[in-house]
Amino acid sequence: MTIFRGDAHKIYRRLKKEPKKIRDIKFLNEIQEIRDFYQSVDSDLLKLIYYRMIKEKSGTGMIPVYVAAVPWLLFLFSSQLEHFLFANGSLKWIFFCCIYLVFLTIGLILHFREKAWADFHIEIIQDILKERK
Repeated sequence: MTIFRGDAHKIYRRLKKEPKKIRDIKFLNEIQEIRDFYQSVDSDLLKLIYYRMIKEKSGTGMIPVYVAAVPWLLFLFSSQLEHFLFANGSLKWIFFCCIYLVFLTIGLILHFREKAWADFHIEIIQDILKERK
């Protein structure tokens, strides 16, 4: 099943399907622009940018904090929340669970995308610094 192979395999298949148009693919042009910018920066400044990217990658960010804090907050107010959600056989709890799961999913996707972009920039910077040595 190819749908479970991930985005890297989708990119490979797209590149293999149109080998003559590889230079015109939008995401490759974006990568080229980012690399060209970092190549135009002197090595000392590039190292400072690299350190900042490491900080961004290593920082937990606010999204995981919210993901961990919201259940504790709900636990603190569990009796009031229970009365509100389950009063008189209400189905408010279904709506609440759906909203919570949607926000949780969006938060996690955003968090891992941010980490992926930080890794992406770090790799480009490392490659440039290695080339300059």
